[in-house]
Amino acid sequence: MGLFSKIKAGLKKTSSGFLEKVGSVLSTFTKIDEELFEELEETLILCDIGAQTSLKICDVLRQKVKEERITDPALIRTALKDIIFEMLDGNNTIDLSGSPTVIMVIGVNGVGKTTSIGKMAAQFKAQGKQVVLGAADTFRAAAIEQLEIWANRAGVHMVKSVEGTDPASVVFDTMASAKAKNADVIICDTAGRLHNKKNLMDELAKMNRVIDRSIGDGRKETLLVLDAATGQNAVNQARQFSEVTDITGIILTKLDGTAHGGVVISIMDELKIPVKLVGVGEQIDDLMPFNAREFAEGLFGEE
Repeated sequence: MGLFSKIKAGLKKTSSGFLEKVGSVLSTFTKIDEELFEELEETLILCDIGAQTSLKICDVLRQKVKEERITDPALIRTALKDIIFEMLDGNNTIDLSGSPTVIMVIGVNGVGKTTSIGKMAAQFKAQGKQVVLGAADTFRAAAIEQLEIWANRAGVHMVKSVEGTDPASVVFDTMASAKAKNADVIICDTAGRLHNKKNLMDELAKMNRVIDRSIGDGRKETLLVLDAATGQNAVNQARQFSEVTDITGIILTKLDGTAHGGVVISIMDELKIPVKLVGVGEQIDDLMPFNAREFAEGLFGEE
């Protein structure tokens, strides 16, 4: 299955709901007027795009309709797709040009953080890169064990300690091990205790200081893992995490199992954080680079 086919299949639930709702609005009206825009705005909100972003989309659409002198409601579909593409298009790739590239992975429990790390590790290894994992979520013993299973599956080295160890010390050991192995990519797991922001902020700040002292000419990414199935709650999580650390990108998981994929548009518009990877299945290669054009086409069920 090609990349576009996977995105299209992964967006099937989101796309069918989106097309049904938006199509119903466009087919109801015979002319473009303010009532149509108001109905469309309410519909976009129901598609998990969020009130603020839905309002913005309709404002841009009004202007586009005026400038391009669109009079047929059926033609709004193409204009709407172009607007969504423009909102999603941006710095959507993980830059692995650094030597090394350090990826800090953050997110609450249950969003697919460990699985995402494992899939990234396997994919980078398949590209010929030397990968080292750091089990810096020392808050739960299960987190260390789960990451070790993925490290073994991917065939990459992992640095760990016992439950309750200072996470920054694990990061320090991981950076030292990676340096000794001349690693290309270092991926560090972290604990996601959003209920105690102060602890989380202090913990992340300490880990970042350790990385910054060791990284040299490398580069650092902080990727937040969000579960697409949680809809607008994912936007709230992103907003809260962005208050405690600088996020360079989003990994959106479980896109294939939900009708709430429209949340991607909210995240990128409201928080200006690019989505870099999306999970569209259970297989090792089903964590895919985000492509704005493919997503917009898939949302509208088009190739």
